[in-house]
Amino acid sequence: MRYEGKVYRPPSEGRSYILQATIGCSHNLCTYCDMYREVGYRERPLHDVLDDVSAAGQYHPGVEKVFVADGDPLGMNVDRWLEILKAVRTAFPNLRQLSCYATAANVLEKTPEELSRLREAGLSLLYIGPESGDDETLRRLVKGGTFGEHVDAARQAHAAGMRISAITLLGAGGTERSDEHAHETARLVTDMDPEYVSALTLTIVPGTPLHRMAEKGRFELPDVPTLLHELRTIVDEARPTDAVFRTNHASNYVPMAGRLPHDRDRIVATIDAALAGEVPLRPEFMRGL
Repeated sequence: MRYEGKVYRPPSEGRSYILQATIGCSHNLCTYCDMYREVGYRERPLHDVLDDVSAAGQYHPGVEKVFVADGDPLGMNVDRWLEILKAVRTAFPNLRQLSCYATAANVLEKTPEELSRLREAGLSLLYIGPESGDDETLRRLVKGGTFGEHVDAARQAHAAGMRISAITLLGAGGTERSDEHAHETARLVTDMDPEYVSALTLTIVPGTPLHRMAEKGRFELPDVPTLLHELRTIVDEARPTDAVFRTNHASNYVPMAGRLPHDRDRIVATIDAALAGEVPLRPEFMRGL
């Protein structure tokens, strides 16, 4: 397959066919992120995308999961999406999941009818990364969406029949707003009510605006115990109806998995054990993006 630049996908899409329909991220302003800074956002020529789908279908017709890249392809117009979805369904008759990254903004730019058409055509799961529920932290991150906008986006996607995977970011509030970040993120998870929740741990990447802020003393990453306390607060206070919860990303110190609320007590106990030194933390050399 033809790919341009670095291609990213969630850990759970490790066995999926990655279809690069767009290059980069149309927002590309988040202070902590360097994923797409080296490329300008654009849509790939549609005939190239469809050719890739056709070729992949010839070589791997048994594919069951497809992840559409790059950073926020939901921003493509509906007609373009429908052509891609039709081609994917034709190429992969065993398809059971088609997903992509999305922002609150590009969900809300679609009408309810448009979202329903995309779901009917096969788009079943959106990965939305609010990172935090604290509006001040969201503003500082230049996330491009508020608490309320993320809730509205999740509600509209759910109304269309789509599932949501919400991505949170430990440490996003820095030492200054650690408590607010944790409590408000738990509240956001409750109100978005996603089917999946994942926690990542912030890494300050050289060359990003956040790195420059840290160098000037305007941002300080919380220490490991504080990061674990944030995670504990989010797990203990969030009230999704029934969500798969994971900390399996390589950035995290304690890999865990379970369901909320069913496994809340077990997960909280594991975090408490880690804080007490009874559960080993992932060593720094094994952590990554």
